[in-house]
Amino acid sequence: MSQEFTIAADDDGIRVDRWFKRHMADVSFNQVSRWARTGQLRLNGQRVGPGDRLAEGQVLRVPPIEVQPVAALAPKPVKPKRELSPDEIEFAQSLVIHRSKHALVLNKPPGLATQGGSKTFEHVDGLLDALQFEAENRPKLVHRLDKDTSGVLLLARTSRAAAFFGKLFATRDTKKIYWAVTAGGPHLDDSLIDLPIGKQPGTGGEKMHVDEAEGQVAKSRFRVIDRAADRAAFVEMQPLTGRTHQLRVHAAATGTPIVGDGKYGGKESFLTGNVSRKMHLHARRLVIALPDGGTLDVKAELPPHFAETLESLGFDPREADLPEPEPMAGPPKKSRRLSSATSGNRRGERRSRSR
Repeated sequence: MSQEFTIAADDDGIRVDRWFKRHMADVSFNQVSRWARTGQLRLNGQRVGPGDRLAEGQVLRVPPIEVQPVAALAPKPVKPKRELSPDEIEFAQSLVIHRSKHALVLNKPPGLATQGGSKTFEHVDGLLDALQFEAENRPKLVHRLDKDTSGVLLLARTSRAAAFFGKLFATRDTKKIYWAVTAGGPHLDDSLIDLPIGKQPGTGGEKMHVDEAEGQVAKSRFRVIDRAADRAAFVEMQPLTGRTHQLRVHAAATGTPIVGDGKYGGKESFLTGNVSRKMHLHARRLVIALPDGGTLDVKAELPPHFAETLESLGFDPREADLPEPEPMAGPPKKSRRLSSATSGNRRGERRSRSR
């Protein structure tokens, strides 16, 4: 009989073959490929390949696993666990910005992946042994950041905390604030981007795009903190849903790609002068409830390249932490139509509701 599995929060974004390696290690890659090729492997009722990526809440249907001959069931040699070097341990522990009974919070640097992949060998998941400290077990990932996104990354220190935090991320009962530098700037100082997102065909699930026909609901709030004329803007971004690459896709779709995000913004995402070509997207703040009551509210300092860019453009990061301006009166208004040359890049942008 086929089995069905609902994709959990900590598996959001991983490839199908990696999911099997993590949860059904006895199923070989060849078996997964054969199931996919013959249409037996289904994701939300649709055919899926081993290289496609999973999203939290999707349902993966796995066909019955054939009973192997006794000879094939011989135990596989246990791969020795790689010991972390003293430098790796020191590096991992230097990332910790909060440590308590239930949680660790890291300030993840850009360029460090959250989880491993076929071509990714350095990642947070591989450093967790260095972050056990006095706990009974090593911490668990409960959400993820893109490799080139820096900032707040929450780890759960117990299984109970992992389940608790995972549920909050799944139901969006958290507040996540990102800082970004964009090429150009949003048309409105405070706007709600409402554009559905789906996988871009032909990319193997590696890239997303706005898909108004079949995409999943995706909403983001953008608030401009400061502008450098028409060259760039310092923007606070808040994802109100949790789609893969959501902020990056929404920024590019509204004509103001995140600086350094060549994947979605192309050459338009790179500024001339002494501005770094690294991506300028930083998970600045996370507010989340704790299992025993109370609230965790933590902020992560900017990485050097981001701070240098703000200084170069004349932006003051202290302004982003000031109280928000008074709410705008009246109902939300859609942004005015731009010229035909740019209106396609501004779709989905409208004034944010008063908060």
